[in-house]
Amino acid sequence: MLSHSDNPGELFTPEQVLENRGRVAIFIDGSNLFYAALQLGIEIDYTKLLCRLTAGSRLLRSFFYTGVDPTNEKQQGFLLWMRRNGYRVISKELVQLPDGSKKANLDVEIAVDMMALVGSYDTAVLVSGDGDLAYAVDAVSYRGVRVEVVSLRSMTSDSLINVADRYIDLESVKEDIQKTPRNGGNYTYRPLSGISLLDEPQGR
Repeated sequence: MLSHSDNPGELFTPEQVLENRGRVAIFIDGSNLFYAALQLGIEIDYTKLLCRLTAGSRLLRSFFYTGVDPTNEKQQGFLLWMRRNGYRVISKELVQLPDGSKKANLDVEIAVDMMALVGSYDTAVLVSGDGDLAYAVDAVSYRGVRVEVVSLRSMTSDSLINVADRYIDLESVKEDIQKTPRNGGNYTYRPLSGISLLDEPQGR
């Protein structure tokens, strides 16, 4: 009985419902996205990513959270480019762990910003598969926010998917967000190269 072809004036397709996103705020876990891109074998084009995640809706702000190595000039250049091209960069210095790896955890910053801006946006787009963020997602959803989680399925906690209103696998949109090889791009260095000190096998 509920066929959207019977009465197109009153009923909407699932896609039309999902398109009614209101004001969008984007929260990107830089480290999580970087490793997802490595798994997919692509380099992210961050201009394309912003367009894909906004998808024609009204963008309030796009946050990019990342650990930084102050001695890495390429990474500093990348983050400067990000700041000048639509992203609000939230950074924390990488901390060396006992095993020699370096890491910066920005879950608290992401959770606090998601909560602090409730009332200013209608839809949150969280680019992360980190299950530690599930409680924050649940909390903002109870404040009336719609939450979309975007991440690579193999790197995503079920607890995060379970509290999201919509889940998008990065695998399904990789063609839309990957950098196309060409001679004169805006930036040629790899993003988050400081984070790659963790366990990236090849030091390109």
